[in-house]
Amino acid sequence: MFGLEKLLGAFAADMAIDLGTANTLVYVKGRGVILSEPSVVAYHVKDGVKKVLAVGEDAKLMLGRTPGSIEAIRPMREGVIADFDVAEEMIKHFIRKVHKRSTFSKPKIIVCVPHGATPVEKRAIRQSVLSAGARKAGLIAEPIAAAIGAGMPITDPTGNMVVDIGGGTTEVAVLSLGDIVYARSVRVGGDRMDEAIISYLRRQQNLLVGESTAERIKTSIGTARMPDDGRGSSMQIRGRDLLNGVPKETEISQAQVAEALSEPVQAICEAVMTALEATPPDLAADIVDRGVMLTGGGALLGDLDLALREQTGLAVSIADESLNCVALGTGKALEYEKQLRHAIDYDS
Repeated sequence: MFGLEKLLGAFAADMAIDLGTANTLVYVKGRGVILSEPSVVAYHVKDGVKKVLAVGEDAKLMLGRTPGSIEAIRPMREGVIADFDVAEEMIKHFIRKVHKRSTFSKPKIIVCVPHGATPVEKRAIRQSVLSAGARKAGLIAEPIAAAIGAGMPITDPTGNMVVDIGGGTTEVAVLSLGDIVYARSVRVGGDRMDEAIISYLRRQQNLLVGESTAERIKTSIGTARMPDDGRGSSMQIRGRDLLNGVPKETEISQAQVAEALSEPVQAICEAVMTALEATPPDLAADIVDRGVMLTGGGALLGDLDLALREQTGLAVSIADESLNCVALGTGKALEYEKQLRHAIDYDS
């Protein structure tokens, strides 16, 4: 049996998957990140059976625009699997897309999981990956993967702080000697920011907008601080007027977006402050020297590094490829498996 596994492994390109709430990235050994698609699946329900119609980019276009017979959902919620069957189909689809060779080959796959994931949630992710055709499934903690991907020297005996802001969770971790000294996972991320924008517009302007519009506002003019001129740039948005029920177009300014996002931004700042308070003094001294590294899609929110700098008084920098950090780090764990063996969990 072991000989057969080795033979199958010889044909397979091992891969690392960043199974995110908003996007899934796939890293193939020796080739780098070769797939980055939204974690969205559209399916058609007929006689109680789900039939997958589209995955990734194509399915994202359907979000909030489907007829009654079709559902477009995100199977990941807050970094963990919310819909087991759909998540499995999504992983299968991405593996097939990357693996254009025969179904004969079974890759070894490493997946990153939030630090706060429970044993049940970890087992669900592992099971999904194995059912999707992996020969062996390993798990790595997201903060470790993010720090490796950002190029931080985590194997040194010095303190490194990484803040990974994803779609569903924000992971704040202090790392030393290749492992986590302190980590905290708060369920605040890009999704919570979108929700904050939706509820702000509903309250302040009686305008109902969808998730995709909220995301567009966040990526176009989103900011964590009030603009210096008290208004900042603005953009035109469309939604439904809640007073008379007709579609309408209005304008939203950066100052309004900053006001809408104040709560999730404050939650991220508080998580960082709590982590700093819990850090052993010698490691805290290292963090003063090295500063804090921001990774993940949420790190791209305008002026978030400045907002954190004002709160903590520390130097805050954004990783070069912040969106891909976790995928790159998980991929490096795959490439340098011997050195990082202690960080990868292969047991169920």
